[in-house]
Amino acid sequence: MTAPSFEAVIGLEVHCQLSTATKIFCSCPARPPEGVSVSEIPANRNICEVCCGHPGALPVMNSEAVKLAIRAGVAVGSTIRHKSLFSRKNYFYPDLPKGYQISQYETAICEGGGIYVESKGQRKLIRLRRIHLEEDAGKSVHEFGVTLVNLNRAGVPLVEIVGEPDLSSPEEAGDYLRELHAIVTCLGITDGNMQEGNFRCDANVSIRPAGTTELGTRVEIKNVNSFRFVEKALEFEIQRQIAVVSSGKQVVQETRLYDPQKDQTFPMRTKEEAEDYRYFPDPDLMPLIVAQEWIEFEKSHLPELPAQKRARYLRDFALSDQDARYMTAQNAVSQFFENVISQFSEPARVAKMISNLISGEISRLSNESSKAIHESQLTPKHLAQVVELLSRGKLSSTAAKKVLNLAWTSGEAVDSIIQREGLTQENDASALEPLVAEILAQNTAAIEELRSGKEKVMGFLVGQVMRRSSGRGNPAIIQDLIRKQLGVKTKLES
Repeated sequence: MTAPSFEAVIGLEVHCQLSTATKIFCSCPARPPEGVSVSEIPANRNICEVCCGHPGALPVMNSEAVKLAIRAGVAVGSTIRHKSLFSRKNYFYPDLPKGYQISQYETAICEGGGIYVESKGQRKLIRLRRIHLEEDAGKSVHEFGVTLVNLNRAGVPLVEIVGEPDLSSPEEAGDYLRELHAIVTCLGITDGNMQEGNFRCDANVSIRPAGTTELGTRVEIKNVNSFRFVEKALEFEIQRQIAVVSSGKQVVQETRLYDPQKDQTFPMRTKEEAEDYRYFPDPDLMPLIVAQEWIEFEKSHLPELPAQKRARYLRDFALSDQDARYMTAQNAVSQFFENVISQFSEPARVAKMISNLISGEISRLSNESSKAIHESQLTPKHLAQVVELLSRGKLSSTAAKKVLNLAWTSGEAVDSIIQREGLTQENDASALEPLVAEILAQNTAAIEELRSGKEKVMGFLVGQVMRRSSGRGNPAIIQDLIRKQLGVKTKLES
């Protein structure tokens, strides 16, 4: 008997911390100062009677949080409610000082909408159920055998973006999250720093026999803060559920956590239902009334969204789909790319070169320094000048990387770096001829391989001459000199 095949059903709930200056119901700071990490703020520094839940302290709605929620809804085609309500979601946890969380339950500020995702060449609409406002909880810190509570995060405004169970694979879920992250950061509604919890995901997943429509028992994977970890957690959980069902057992409805070190999920608690939270309208908050003028303002001030930018980059700059996606995945990167390319009268001529340097060397510098591109000393003017010199053959690719490295930390002018480091590309064939002859004399075996038709050896020989010239030699001229000195046809002659 053939074993039944299964398919996954996945729905994601994404929590975005809104980039407001203050918390949702009080005037405490909601985010650290520019250039400061959340971890650098002393514990329980940004707190007051309201976010600590002291008796008699009353919440006051932050209108900026409402505007950002409307902006999110408008961007994804949601219906914006003119009247919505806040409720109390009751549960006990050490980092929830009031014993309840203020959230929207029966009536969310945004209903419906959807996001188009391209995954494995297929374009698919992932429907949204709702986007609602709520407050964040504090954070439990487990160390030295005890649990400490930091309430700096308590009361930070969130939007929860609840997707319908329209996703069918971990890869599709990852692509959806990347597209959603690109949208919300482009809108400026969140900083989107996943390491600091600005953008985190709860994944709901079940399995069912392929081709059927009835949903299986749902398991929630809580608070995953990396695209890759979401995909890996779902991969593990789907296989775990298939193994459970195939052995004749039933999947238990529960909340699980993902351990990236062990690459597996493990139980956290039995999954609660809505009635377990005893929702009821918050008596301290009036209904949230949104004027049509607010909605129209946000509609008329929407920026160009990532999907629109990608289409423009493909059309106007002839970038590949992969390059266009990289340039639009993060708002800071997209803005940097736009600022660089705007300095050229024929942007299509240099767009690929700009994209390659941003996704290559500059991405490496960003990762190694743990700094976003806009937090470094490197400016769009630096990169534009480097690209112009590269395109005119005045700078080698090796020298260009060195210039970018030095400008990243110092902000020094490109011309000054090139002059001080002696990085101007050597285009004089007569100056390169002796270097080529020297390298050829030292690599007779490689020469025989080249003569026998092994063209890959050319890259090795060119590299040797480049190193001998301290990275200043023009690779195209060096290659032609090698062919001429060996009597092998040049590109122009072949």
